[in-house]
Formats: sequence, C-alpha cells, structure tokens
Amino acid sequence: MSIFKPSRREILKLAAIAPTFALPGAVRAQLGRPAGDNPAHFRFTLGDTRLTILSDGYFSLPTSGVGVNADPAEVQAFLAQHYLSPDQGYSHTNHLLIEKGDAVVLVDVGSGNRFFDTVGKLMTNLEAAGIDPSSITHVVITHAHPDHIWGIRDDFDEAIFPDAEYFLGQAEHSYWTQDDLVNQVPPEDQQFVLGAVNSIAVDGVEWNLVSDGDEIVPGVRVIDTPGHTPGHMSVVLEDGGKQLIALGDSMSHSYLSFQRPDWFNGADQNGELTVQTRMRLLDMCAADRIAVVGYHFPFPGVGHVLREGDSFSFVPALWQF
Repeated sequence: MSIFKPSRREILKLAAIAPTFALPGAVRAQLGRPAGDNPAHFRFTLGDTRLTILSDGYFSLPTSGVGVNADPAEVQAFLAQHYLSPDQGYSHTNHLLIEKGDAVVLVDVGSGNRFFDTVGKLMTNLEAAGIDPSSITHVVITHAHPDHIWGIRDDFDEAIFPDAEYFLGQAEHSYWTQDDLVNQVPPEDQQFVLGAVNSIAVDGVEWNLVSDGDEIVPGVRVIDTPGHTPGHMSVVLEDGGKQLIALGDSMSHSYLSFQRPDWFNGADQNGELTVQTRMRLLDMCAADRIAVVGYHFPFPGVGHVLREGDSFSFVPALWQF
C-alpha cells in the first residue's frame, strides 16, 4: 500500500527542525487553553435520527506508546510534520448519543472519577446539553478499558443509568471475566483487569451479550472490530440510506490511524489484528462513504474517510449552525 513513508532525508530534515517544536506552544503553532469553557456537546442528524456528541473530557499519554512497531525516528517525524507534541499525546473522549424513535442509545460511559482528573465529565455535559440521564434506554460498551467503562458506577457502586439496558460483546465479556486473569497479565495491567471486572460486575446491570451483527434497536447494530481488545466492537447506525460508525478505539488517532494504519500502539492488545481491522474499516468506509465518529479524535470527532490512491485521510465533517 502506498502511504506516507518519509525517506531518511525527510526524517533528518524534520529532525533538524524538531527543536522548534519544543519551544512554547505559540511557536509550535498550537493553540493555548481557553480562558473560559468551550461547548462540550455537538448535535447533528443522520436521516431522521438525532445525534449528539458528548465529551467526557480529555487526557494525555506519552507518545512513547504510539507506533510501537515503527522506527521511533519516523514516529517523531510524523508528529512534527502534523504540529503535534513529540512528548505527549492529547486524547479527546467523544461519546455518541443516538435518539431514534423512542430509543436513546449511549455509546460507552466514560471514566467516572476513577481515571484521570481531566475526564469524568459525561454526566455534567449531559446536563449542559439538556439531556435527562434517566431518558437513556440503552448503553453499549465498545470495550472494557478504563475510559470507556469505568464510569458505569456512581459513588455508591451502583449503575449510573439504572433503568437502561446494557450491551457488551460476548467475546469482550468472556476475556475480562475469565478465571484468574489478573494473575495472567503483567503487573502494570492488573489494575485495568480489576477495574474491568468491577465495572462488569456493577450492581443493577444485567448484561445483554452481543455478537457481530446483533441489533441494539432498529437501525443500530454492533460489528466485530477486534485487536485493540479481544472483543472490541463498534456501533453502526443506518437511517435514510446513510450510515455512521462509532469506532471506539479501533481507530484512535485522526492522523496516524489513517495515514499510517500499519502502525499500532502499546495499548493495542493484538497489534497485527488491530491493523487488519483498521484496514478493513478504512476500505469499507471510504468505498461506501460511511461517516465515522472517533472516540479520541479532536472534538467532536465526526467525519469521513478519504481515499487518495492507496492512502487514506480523515476529513472532519462540516459544522452546521
């Protein structure tokens, strides 16, 4: 596949200008923090379905976990070319809320107060968007990583949306709840296992375990997108002859996942399978003009997949006021 792959000369050229990216943000052409608050929800439609993107906040992780199967010099060159920090990645958390008929479907529940202190904003932003949490009828979990499921419990360890139906992939459930998994993973991953198990076992939730193609409500179904976790699933919405996919973490970066889909990250449990899944999604979304929502893309994370020859890029959707 012909995709962006800088020559050694290009890498050295970018490395030469890299020091400028270590200067203050204004010199790096990065914008500074807002003096006040920005809107944390974004509304649009697909056919007759009403959609809202709700932020759970953001978090930063070292870029050492990006492109772990690539030459570090290439990764640094790519980040520099795209005006990104060489040291810290910046991840938004974009939740899709689907209002279709009488159903109100939320994809993932965020981190709650159990992860970074810059996340856990979902409930506040639901209120800001004028959405009553008790109106949510269905909750779909793409996978059981902290920023997607740890917010399922309130401070009393009870389900945050007690009246909703909850859905999780059968393969994902089987992986996290297998006997003695916590002692089968490296020590640094044990907290993730315990958090996933505690979240899945939350009081007040009876899980509907789903498989590839299963329907949540009419027009909303799940598809298998494994690799990032063994049972990772994405959510597909169809209405009015159009489609949209909430990607979860099957594609986690609005530049890297498109222009270097052959690179995987340290958080991907099966890197090779992550790449296979990503290529399948890119081909499908570009060919069928399917809109996508990237959970960690720049807010609101909605856009399309553009194929240019044998390469891809993310095209953010045009906001309509």
